[in-house]
Amino acid sequence: MIILGLTGSIGMGKSTTAQMFRDAGVPVHDSDEAVHRLYAGAAAPLIEARFPGTVDNGVVDREKLSKQVLGQPEALRDLERIIHPLVRADADAFLQASRTAGAAFAVMDIPLLFETQGEGRVDKIAVVSAPEAVQRARVLARPGMTSEKLEAILARQVPDAEKRARADFIIDTGSGLDTARRDVQAIITQLTMDRLV
Repeated sequence: MIILGLTGSIGMGKSTTAQMFRDAGVPVHDSDEAVHRLYAGAAAPLIEARFPGTVDNGVVDREKLSKQVLGQPEALRDLERIIHPLVRADADAFLQASRTAGAAFAVMDIPLLFETQGEGRVDKIAVVSAPEAVQRARVLARPGMTSEKLEAILARQVPDAEKRARADFIIDTGSGLDTARRDVQAIITQLTMDRLV
């Protein structure tokens, strides 16, 4: 089974692109969705122990956690030490289930693939990309997002140009959904051919 890592900086359209793979029948593991589940499960008591007051009724309050972590490199590292192993275990279980089901390939939607040195966990990498102006407009339209928050997030991410240079495939989300869908279909076709070789 070929494992395709899907990544891209904030606001590049990765979630929409991941759904295009799902719509085409490809199994997709979404790291962000796994974090949401873990924040309401196994991660909650571990996060509350390190960041007191961030869990309400057994669920991590992302806003409260953000206040304790944003701009605090050591706190962020502590949070990553808690959550990354749990997400990895969740992903491993997904991959095993996909193999058992006989999937030809599976997509691992990993927002910080390059930032967490995750290249070794996948066979190929697809980067979702759009022009900077499109990216900024998308992100700043999100509730509660500010230019300062966006700059802090971007400072922690590998630049888009470097991601594109390190990718096996680039999915253009700045030219509309049809273009992105064509890019996704081309990747599916290529991976299907690669598996047959």
